[in-house]
Amino acid sequence: MSSENIETRERILASAWDLLMESGAAAVRMSDIARRTGISRQAVYLHFRSRAELLIATTRYIDQVKDVDARLAASRAAEQGQERLDAYVEAWGNYIPEIHGVARALIDLQSTDDAARAAWTDRMDAVRHGCAAVVAALKRDGCLINDLSEKEATDLLWALLSVENWELLRLRCGWSQPRYVEIIQRAAQQTLVAQAGKDDRHRSSNG
Repeated sequence: MSSENIETRERILASAWDLLMESGAAAVRMSDIARRTGISRQAVYLHFRSRAELLIATTRYIDQVKDVDARLAASRAAEQGQERLDAYVEAWGNYIPEIHGVARALIDLQSTDDAARAAWTDRMDAVRHGCAAVVAALKRDGCLINDLSEKEATDLLWALLSVENWELLRLRCGWSQPRYVEIIQRAAQQTLVAQAGKDDRHRSSNG
């Protein structure tokens, strides 16, 4: 792809991001994005074959701009599963407020807008993949709680880290962001980690 095409593609994605923040997914039509970008609707379709493809690309573009890989570096580099769990909860929990406007726009439109549903499903699948990697590390270390399968543990962590739960605790219940991260980390450890693993971690933290 030429540098000119790359530049146009990024301008389209930036326009879609702006419109999502301003008006929600319902207002992000191909014609709206074309008008905001200053190109024709046909030119938008040269880069994105469908609105769903464009919205998916937009959410991934946001992750790229906000350098989500750097945010997840500590979790991915953690040698112990429990450390990885804490780092993952912190990284995702502190990322939610930065992408909340876009997330809420996509969530609101899921039931009536196939493109919005596809975009949000794509991003939540990525979060679930991260949860599965954390659970696999706990299982490898022998500290995953015995009465949960890896799938069930992944399901629980994924649900615990949902945007909807963040909204309830932060916006409706008035928790501070640091307190939210602290308590979700604690809840995740208590829910997923066997007592032996917790005892080992306590001994390690106390020398």
